[in-house]
Amino acid sequence: MHIHILGICGTFMGSLALLARALGHTVTGSDANVYPPMSTQLENAGVTIEEGYLVEHLQPTPDLVVVGNAMKRGMDVIEYMLDNGLRYTSGPQFLSEQVLQSRHVIAVAGTHGKTTTTTMLAWILHYAGIDAGFLIGGVPLVDTTDEHLQQVFAHSSYLGADKSDNDKSGYFVIEADEYDSAFFDKRSKFVHYRPRTAILNNLEFDHADIFADLNAIQTQFHHMVRMIPSTGKIIMPAATISLEDTLAKGVWTPIWRTAVIDSTLADTSENARTLKDSSDWQAELIQEDGSKFKVSFAADEDASAIVNWSMSGIHNVNNALVAVAAAYDVGVSVETACAALSDFAGIKRRMELIGDVNDILVFDDFAHHPTAITTTLDGAKKKLADRRIWAIIEPRSNTMKMGIHQDSLAQSAALADYTLWYEPTGLEWGLKEVIEQAKATSDSIGNQQVLSSIDAIIEHISSHAKAGDAIVVMSNGGFEGIHQRLLTALHNG
Repeated sequence: MHIHILGICGTFMGSLALLARALGHTVTGSDANVYPPMSTQLENAGVTIEEGYLVEHLQPTPDLVVVGNAMKRGMDVIEYMLDNGLRYTSGPQFLSEQVLQSRHVIAVAGTHGKTTTTTMLAWILHYAGIDAGFLIGGVPLVDTTDEHLQQVFAHSSYLGADKSDNDKSGYFVIEADEYDSAFFDKRSKFVHYRPRTAILNNLEFDHADIFADLNAIQTQFHHMVRMIPSTGKIIMPAATISLEDTLAKGVWTPIWRTAVIDSTLADTSENARTLKDSSDWQAELIQEDGSKFKVSFAADEDASAIVNWSMSGIHNVNNALVAVAAAYDVGVSVETACAALSDFAGIKRRMELIGDVNDILVFDDFAHHPTAITTTLDGAKKKLADRRIWAIIEPRSNTMKMGIHQDSLAQSAALADYTLWYEPTGLEWGLKEVIEQAKATSDSIGNQQVLSSIDAIIEHISSHAKAGDAIVVMSNGGFEGIHQRLLTALHNG
């Protein structure tokens, strides 16, 4: 079958294209924005990508058009598809019907950490010998001599073995996004997935372009909760009010709650004791930056092991803990899961070190929400304690562009020693005014500036960064190629 995917370079649709190829289909696609790493892995997999959304891309007529959620009525290609009665579906619906129907689906949902947690969990399962399929909204980093793991994690999705008599098959790990499915299906993507094991990592207001408020997102989360069987499992951080309120609407599935405990405070902190008493799974920090911690399960005194890895940040310890619990739910020992994470290299664009020029480290990170910015910088400050931290931030998400989080932006970057905000042309609210006002009313904001061009940002960094500094570039897009341009400028400077 010939499948054409509209919006193929999105993280979800690109991963879906690879699965369709693995199923034996001929796959083509088109997108308005074609850039690595997704475009590179698609081309390497033999998928033909065309620039733009032209009617000609649907000629000759494909057997099925998979429509990405960036497509809208009024676009020529969509009107042509509808007028000519082409067969079409959404990406989540295609995935549900073609891949997930016969699998034990493990879904990873939440405002933050979905991609990282999904990757961790898939890594653990394969490390344990379970041939699980997966779809990740990013590209894993692979630093291992194991040829099987190198092959499996070369791409952002993998079909895996379908259910058989082998108890190590039939699993599929999926990043469960709450964004809508398509212009003709405004339900969240994850409603299609019908998981048996579900991680609910966190829940905050985001995607203001499609959700009116937090309650609207909670409603979609509860739609998924309604479909999790009573023999399944829900795994979530303890004391997360937004999630507890969601489950208060009704829950029919056993719940495991998790908590990260700072072992240096465990005996004296009332909050730590409360978290420990209210959680089934705990991660006790051994190193403050989260690079070493102990995992334990209250219901099984033998289920305990230590993770000693290259990652950092309390948010990543949270991600790891729910991943270990989910793996345990499908038969992986805690010891094996922790050993797997100790060999875990991370994924692209999540505090990924992309260059070291004269002892100036440059990292690429996907953070695009105030909470994600704060947690990323917290991890960076603790891991790189002897370095000055520069944050370069592009407010690119739809929610950011609408100014929904403008009141918390300056504070979210307060942990950085220096912050450069990029204000692109056409932003409907004044980023510079917001930052300046925050600086005027708070002494904790730090050194923050707003610049309106990439060239100005690169010139400022080149003039002021010193050996021993670390630069964290944050955006959920290509950021006009700033990463390589910055490395070049530092090298030439």
